[in-house]
Amino acid sequence: MPSACGSISGDGIRPRYYAHRMQPAPAERVSVLIADDQRLVRTGFRVILASEPGIEVIGEAADGVEAVELARSLQPDVVLMDIRMPHLDGFEATRKILAASSGKVLILTTFDSDEYVYEALRAGASGFLLKDAPADQLITAVRCVAAGDALIDPSVTRRLIARFTRSVRPAAPTPEIAAKLTARETDVLRLIARGLSNTEIAAELVIEESTVKTHVGRVLTKLGLRDRVQAVVLAYETGLVTADQREPGTARN
Repeated sequence: MPSACGSISGDGIRPRYYAHRMQPAPAERVSVLIADDQRLVRTGFRVILASEPGIEVIGEAADGVEAVELARSLQPDVVLMDIRMPHLDGFEATRKILAASSGKVLILTTFDSDEYVYEALRAGASGFLLKDAPADQLITAVRCVAAGDALIDPSVTRRLIARFTRSVRPAAPTPEIAAKLTARETDVLRLIARGLSNTEIAAELVIEESTVKTHVGRVLTKLGLRDRVQAVVLAYETGLVTADQREPGTARN
């Protein structure tokens, strides 16, 4: 079965199947915490995930506060996080969870507006999936995020970040990034932010794809980022890349 990691369709975000298969899912156990204020929704997610070998649901939370408490005590690999919940919404709960654990957060919601996706990414989420996605896509999303991949394609993220940071971007790039990265790593980060894949970055810089993969890993490690999505967010919000820069393959008027 092909693997889904996200694309854009119409006005919202939709999961997409890539033409190329990802690497087979690792055999290691993936622990999951489900946070949703609707009992039937939690039960449905649990049933779907429990049917998949290697995925174990270790807890359920009915509101944002409980989600934070359980995430801190259980340390799940992935938290399935609803956005609209009592006491503490999914965005703030995500921030608190990521500040206290090494797990990943996958946002699940019935809302597919750009603003919700953007806020989820700013909160630190590694993925965003609509609740009406098929069961196999939910399973793939959990494995994708647990493996450290981003569920939303960087090109989608670029469009969102460009839209919401156009009026607040800094006048000049922040020097901290340049101080932490080599010149080549900075080039790679800029290309990640433009939505290029490793293959496209390799072609752009005329280097091996394996070398690009190494550079990407070092960029994420040096900047303390969880995945490529967070790299795109950082690149735009620090001014390393700006919303009015030319898109790949396009020309200025």
